[in-house]
Amino acid sequence: MMYGLTGTPGVGKTEIGALLAKEGYPVLCLTDTVRHYILNRDEERDSWIVDIDRWAMDFQKFDGFVEGHIAHYLPCDRIIILRCRPDRLMQRLMDRGYKQAKVKENCEAEALDLILQEVVENFPPSIIFEVDTTDSPPESSRDKILAFIRGELPPSFGENDWIEYCEVSN
Repeated sequence: MMYGLTGTPGVGKTEIGALLAKEGYPVLCLTDTVRHYILNRDEERDSWIVDIDRWAMDFQKFDGFVEGHIAHYLPCDRIIILRCRPDRLMQRLMDRGYKQAKVKENCEAEALDLILQEVVENFPPSIIFEVDTTDSPPESSRDKILAFIRGELPPSFGENDWIEYCEVSN
């Protein structure tokens, strides 16, 4: 089974992916798989432009967790969306040295549920699981994810309403 671990940059995907790997689960960092699909660099947005459609079409099914903010473009058997309240996300991204415009873009995307909307449009509700990492230790998030993929927790999403935090990133 391929489990997608997706979310806005800064929500904890890499850290939780590392914890899953320590538990013996195969984890593939998707950043490592897009190099041959880079079309250009968007200097203004401080990001690479990737041919997502071609990448997803060429992607070989992976048995384990695929981790990255583009995991939801793959045909995952289960999809886990990590979330973080935008005011906390802003601090995490600033601590990483992100440019102000990039911080704003990502915090607004989180407040507007951008990745959640994309997931809900492309996956049945029965395979979607949302985890709020705002105040949760990474180990707790890992445990929830494992309980979900074992069928011990039901699918769940759409309970975070962070629209009020849009102003935080302005």
